[in-house]
Amino acid sequence: MSSRISLPIITLIAVLGLSGCAAALVGATAIGISSATDSRTVGTQVDDQAIEIKVIAKLKSDDRLADTRIQVVSFNRAVLLLGQVPQSNLAGLAAQLTRDVSGVQKVHNEVRVGPVISLKEISNDSWLTSKIKAKLVTDEYVDANKVKVVTENGEVFMMGLVSAEMARTAIDIARNTNGVNRVIDAFETN
Repeated sequence: MSSRISLPIITLIAVLGLSGCAAALVGATAIGISSATDSRTVGTQVDDQAIEIKVIAKLKSDDRLADTRIQVVSFNRAVLLLGQVPQSNLAGLAAQLTRDVSGVQKVHNEVRVGPVISLKEISNDSWLTSKIKAKLVTDEYVDANKVKVVTENGEVFMMGLVSAEMARTAIDIARNTNGVNRVIDAFETN
C-alpha cells in the first residue's frame, strides 16, 4: 500500500519541483474548473481567448492608439471594448480594427472619450467588480458562473448567456451596488 501512495507523491513533488510547473499545474486546474462551470462550450472559450489576444495585438500595433487605454473582453465571440481615448475618432478606429479580426461576431464599443483613468480608479473598479460578484454568488436567482462582470471607471459591464429574467436580476443587483455609476447590459439572452 505504501509503495502505491509514494509513487504518486514522488511524481507530484518532482513535477512541482520543476521551474514554473507549479504555476502551470495550478493554472491548468483553475482553467479546467472554470471551463466546467462556464455556459460557453470549451471550444467557444478557447475562441474567445484567441479573439482577445488577436484584438489586443491589433490595437497595440496601431500607433494612432498609442495614448489610449483600451480593454478587450470577448464572450461568445462578442467583443466588449472599454477604456479611454483622447478623441472620439479613436474609439471608432478601435471598433473597426476589432471588427476586422477573424471570429469576431459583434462589437460592443464602450470606449469613452477622456483622460486615461488612474491606478486608484482601476483599483476601485476591481473592488466594485468583487462586490458585485459576491452579491451575484449569494443570489438565489442568478447563476454567477454564467455572468461576466467588468468594471471601468465606475461603469459596470455585464456579459453572459443567460435567461432574460436572470439578466434583469443581475443588472438590478449591480445597479444597487454602492459606487456603481452606470450598468451596461451586454447579455445574450435565451
